[in-house]
Amino acid sequence: MIKKYILPLLILLMSILYIFFIPSDPMEVKLLFKLIPMWLMIGYAFLQVSHSRTRTHYLILAGLFFCMLGDGLLIWFVVGLSAFLIGHLFYMAGFFSQWRFSIIRFLSIVPIGVYSFIMGSKLVNALEASGDDALILPVMAYITVISLMLWSAVMTRNPWAIVGSTLFVISDSILSWNMFISDVPYSGILIMTTYYSAQFLIARSLSGFQGSVRHSSTRRFPVN
Repeated sequence: MIKKYILPLLILLMSILYIFFIPSDPMEVKLLFKLIPMWLMIGYAFLQVSHSRTRTHYLILAGLFFCMLGDGLLIWFVVGLSAFLIGHLFYMAGFFSQWRFSIIRFLSIVPIGVYSFIMGSKLVNALEASGDDALILPVMAYITVISLMLWSAVMTRNPWAIVGSTLFVISDSILSWNMFISDVPYSGILIMTTYYSAQFLIARSLSGFQGSVRHSSTRRFPVN
Protein backbone atom coordinates (compact mmCIF):
# COMPACT_ATOMS: atom_id res chain seq x y z
CA MET A 1 0.00 0.00 0.00
CA ILE A 2 2.77 2.45 0.96
CA LYS A 3 4.89 1.59 -2.07
CA LYS A 4 2.00 1.53 -4.53
CA TYR A 5 -0.12 4.50 -3.48
CA ILE A 6 0.95 6.50 -0.44
CA LEU A 7 4.56 7.34 -1.34
CA PRO A 8 3.84 8.25 -4.99
CA LEU A 9 0.97 10.50 -3.86
CA LEU A 10 3.17 12.12 -1.21
CA ILE A 11 5.95 12.65 -3.77
CA LEU A 12 3.44 14.29 -6.14
CA LEU A 13 2.03 16.56 -3.45
CA MET A 14 5.45 17.67 -2.17
CA SER A 15 6.66 18.27 -5.74
CA ILE A 16 3.62 20.45 -6.50
CA LEU A 17 4.10 22.29 -3.21
CA TYR A 18 7.74 23.08 -4.05
CA ILE A 19 7.18 24.03 -7.69
CA PHE A 20 4.08 26.19 -7.30
CA PHE A 21 3.78 27.39 -3.72
CA ILE A 22 7.11 27.69 -1.87
CA PRO A 23 8.52 31.25 -2.27
CA SER A 24 12.13 31.86 -3.33
CA ASP A 25 12.99 33.49 0.00
CA PRO A 26 14.24 32.47 2.42
CA MET A 27 16.59 30.34 0.29
CA GLU A 28 17.11 27.76 3.06
CA VAL A 29 13.39 26.97 3.19
CA LYS A 30 13.19 26.79 -0.61
CA LEU A 31 16.15 24.38 -0.68
CA LEU A 32 14.65 22.20 2.04
CA PHE A 33 11.39 21.77 0.15
CA LYS A 34 13.32 21.14 -3.08
CA LEU A 35 15.08 18.17 -1.46
CA ILE A 36 12.04 16.60 0.22
CA PRO A 37 10.65 14.99 -2.99
CA MET A 38 14.09 13.46 -3.68
CA TRP A 39 14.32 12.02 -0.16
CA LEU A 40 10.90 10.47 -0.67
CA MET A 41 11.92 9.11 -4.09
CA ILE A 42 15.02 7.45 -2.64
CA GLY A 43 12.77 5.76 -0.07
CA TYR A 44 10.35 4.79 -2.85
CA ALA A 45 13.21 3.31 -4.90
CA PHE A 46 14.44 1.38 -1.87
CA LEU A 47 10.98 -0.14 -1.39
CA GLN A 48 10.84 -1.23 -5.05
CA VAL A 49 13.44 -3.87 -4.21
CA SER A 50 12.80 -4.58 -0.53
CA HIS A 51 14.04 -8.15 -1.08
CA SER A 52 17.05 -9.58 -2.96
CA ARG A 53 18.77 -6.32 -3.87
CA THR A 54 21.50 -6.63 -6.47
CA ARG A 55 24.47 -4.61 -7.68
CA THR A 56 22.22 -2.93 -10.26
CA HIS A 57 19.81 -1.76 -7.59
CA TYR A 58 22.55 -0.33 -5.39
CA LEU A 59 24.14 1.49 -8.33
CA ILE A 60 20.88 3.21 -9.23
CA LEU A 61 20.17 4.02 -5.59
CA ALA A 62 23.63 5.63 -5.45
CA GLY A 63 22.74 7.61 -8.57
CA LEU A 64 19.59 8.92 -6.90
CA PHE A 65 21.61 9.88 -3.83
CA PHE A 66 24.22 11.85 -5.77
CA CYS A 67 21.53 13.60 -7.82
CA MET A 68 19.90 14.59 -4.55
CA LEU A 69 23.25 16.04 -3.48
CA GLY A 70 23.41 17.87 -6.81
CA ASP A 71 20.05 19.47 -6.03
CA GLY A 72 21.40 20.87 -2.79
CA LEU A 73 24.77 21.94 -4.17
CA LEU A 74 23.64 23.51 -7.45
CA ILE A 75 23.84 26.96 -5.86
CA TRP A 76 27.58 26.38 -6.50
CA PHE A 77 27.11 25.47 -10.15
CA VAL A 78 30.25 23.42 -10.85
CA VAL A 79 29.99 21.56 -7.52
CA GLY A 80 26.35 20.69 -8.13
CA LEU A 81 27.09 19.75 -11.74
CA SER A 82 29.85 17.41 -10.52
CA ALA A 83 27.46 15.68 -8.11
CA PHE A 84 24.94 15.18 -10.91
CA LEU A 85 27.70 13.88 -13.19
CA ILE A 86 28.66 11.27 -10.57
CA GLY A 87 24.97 10.37 -10.24
CA HIS A 88 24.74 9.77 -13.98
CA LEU A 89 27.85 7.60 -13.89
CA PHE A 90 26.14 5.42 -11.27
CA TYR A 91 22.97 5.30 -13.37
CA MET A 92 25.02 4.37 -16.42
CA ALA A 93 26.83 1.57 -14.60
CA GLY A 94 23.50 0.21 -13.34
CA PHE A 95 21.84 0.40 -16.74
CA PHE A 96 24.77 -1.14 -18.59
CA SER A 97 24.64 -4.10 -16.20
CA GLN A 98 21.16 -4.71 -17.65
CA TRP A 99 22.33 -4.56 -21.29
CA ARG A 100 19.87 -6.19 -23.70
CA PHE A 101 21.20 -5.87 -27.21
CA SER A 102 19.21 -5.16 -30.33
CA ILE A 103 20.32 -3.34 -33.46
CA ILE A 104 17.51 -0.76 -33.23
CA ARG A 105 18.29 0.09 -29.61
CA PHE A 106 22.02 0.12 -30.29
CA LEU A 107 21.58 2.58 -33.17
CA SER A 108 19.70 4.97 -30.89
CA ILE A 109 23.15 6.33 -30.07
CA VAL A 110 23.06 8.14 -33.44
CA PRO A 111 20.13 10.54 -32.75
CA ILE A 112 21.29 10.91 -29.14
CA GLY A 113 24.77 11.82 -30.37
CA VAL A 114 23.44 14.28 -32.96
CA TYR A 115 21.28 16.02 -30.37
CA SER A 116 24.19 16.20 -27.92
CA PHE A 117 26.50 17.64 -30.59
CA ILE A 118 24.01 20.34 -31.55
CA MET A 119 23.24 21.26 -27.93
CA GLY A 120 26.92 21.19 -27.01
CA SER A 121 27.87 23.43 -29.93
CA LYS A 122 25.26 26.02 -29.00
CA LEU A 123 26.33 25.98 -25.35
CA VAL A 124 30.03 26.36 -26.24
CA ASN A 125 29.27 29.31 -28.51
CA ALA A 126 27.16 30.94 -25.77
CA LEU A 127 29.85 30.36 -23.11
CA GLU A 128 32.57 31.79 -25.33
CA ALA A 129 30.45 34.82 -26.14
CA SER A 130 29.78 35.51 -22.45
CA GLY A 131 33.41 34.97 -21.42
CA ASP A 132 32.62 31.89 -19.31
CA ASP A 133 35.33 29.77 -20.95
CA ALA A 134 36.11 28.01 -17.66
CA LEU A 135 32.68 26.35 -17.79
CA ILE A 136 33.15 24.85 -21.25
CA LEU A 137 35.00 21.70 -20.13
CA PRO A 138 32.68 20.76 -17.22
CA VAL A 139 29.57 21.48 -19.30
CA MET A 140 30.83 19.37 -22.22
CA ALA A 141 31.81 16.54 -19.86
CA TYR A 142 28.32 16.62 -18.38
CA ILE A 143 26.62 16.57 -21.80
CA THR A 144 28.72 13.56 -22.81
CA VAL A 145 27.95 11.63 -19.63
CA ILE A 146 24.19 12.32 -19.56
CA SER A 147 23.94 11.37 -23.24
CA LEU A 148 25.66 8.04 -22.56
CA MET A 149 23.40 7.58 -19.55
CA LEU A 150 20.35 7.97 -21.80
CA TRP A 151 21.79 5.47 -24.29
CA SER A 152 22.54 2.99 -21.51
CA ALA A 153 18.91 3.31 -20.34
CA VAL A 154 17.65 2.60 -23.87
CA MET A 155 19.81 -0.54 -23.95
CA THR A 156 18.01 -1.93 -20.88
CA ARG A 157 14.64 -2.01 -22.68
CA ASN A 158 13.13 -0.98 -19.35
CA PRO A 159 10.43 1.57 -20.30
CA TRP A 160 10.56 3.34 -16.91
CA ALA A 161 14.31 3.86 -17.23
CA ILE A 162 14.07 4.98 -20.87
CA VAL A 163 11.33 7.57 -20.33
CA GLY A 164 12.89 8.75 -17.06
CA SER A 165 16.32 9.25 -18.63
CA THR A 166 14.79 11.03 -21.63
CA LEU A 167 12.97 13.44 -19.31
CA PHE A 168 16.24 14.02 -17.44
CA VAL A 169 17.93 15.09 -20.69
CA ILE A 170 14.97 17.35 -21.51
CA SER A 171 15.07 18.93 -18.04
CA ASP A 172 18.81 19.62 -18.22
CA SER A 173 18.50 20.92 -21.77
CA ILE A 174 15.89 23.49 -20.68
CA LEU A 175 18.04 24.46 -17.69
CA SER A 176 21.18 24.87 -19.83
CA TRP A 177 19.40 26.80 -22.56
CA ASN A 178 17.80 29.11 -20.00
CA MET A 179 21.07 29.71 -18.15
CA PHE A 180 23.45 30.21 -21.05
CA ILE A 181 21.61 30.86 -24.33
CA SER A 182 18.27 32.63 -23.92
CA ASP A 183 15.33 32.83 -21.54
CA VAL A 184 12.81 30.00 -21.67
CA PRO A 185 9.24 30.96 -20.64
CA TYR A 186 8.14 29.15 -17.47
CA SER A 187 11.59 27.58 -17.27
CA GLY A 188 11.41 26.90 -13.54
CA ILE A 189 8.17 24.94 -13.85
CA LEU A 190 9.34 23.05 -16.94
CA ILE A 191 12.71 22.16 -15.43
CA MET A 192 11.37 20.87 -12.14
CA THR A 193 8.32 19.00 -13.49
CA THR A 194 10.47 17.11 -16.00
CA TYR A 195 13.21 16.60 -13.41
CA TYR A 196 10.99 15.19 -10.66
CA SER A 197 9.18 13.02 -13.22
CA ALA A 198 12.53 11.73 -14.48
CA GLN A 199 13.80 10.80 -11.05
CA PHE A 200 10.51 9.17 -10.06
CA LEU A 201 10.49 7.00 -13.20
CA ILE A 202 14.13 6.01 -12.70
CA ALA A 203 13.28 5.05 -9.11
CA ARG A 204 10.28 3.08 -10.40
CA SER A 205 12.49 1.24 -12.89
CA LEU A 206 14.24 -0.68 -10.13
CA SER A 207 11.38 -3.17 -9.85
CA GLY A 208 12.10 -4.27 -13.42
CA PHE A 209 15.75 -5.07 -12.79
CA GLN A 210 16.16 -8.55 -11.37
CA GLY A 211 19.94 -8.57 -11.31
CA SER A 212 22.75 -8.89 -13.82
CA VAL A 213 21.50 -10.11 -17.19
CA ARG A 214 24.58 -12.28 -17.45
CA HIS A 215 23.70 -14.17 -14.28
CA SER A 216 19.93 -13.85 -14.09
CA SER A 217 17.65 -16.61 -15.32
CA THR A 218 14.64 -14.27 -15.22
CA ARG A 219 14.35 -11.73 -18.01
CA ARG A 220 11.58 -9.28 -17.31
CA PHE A 221 12.29 -7.49 -20.58
CA PRO A 222 13.29 -10.10 -23.21
CA VAL A 223 15.50 -9.29 -26.18
CA ASN A 224 13.64 -8.62 -29.40
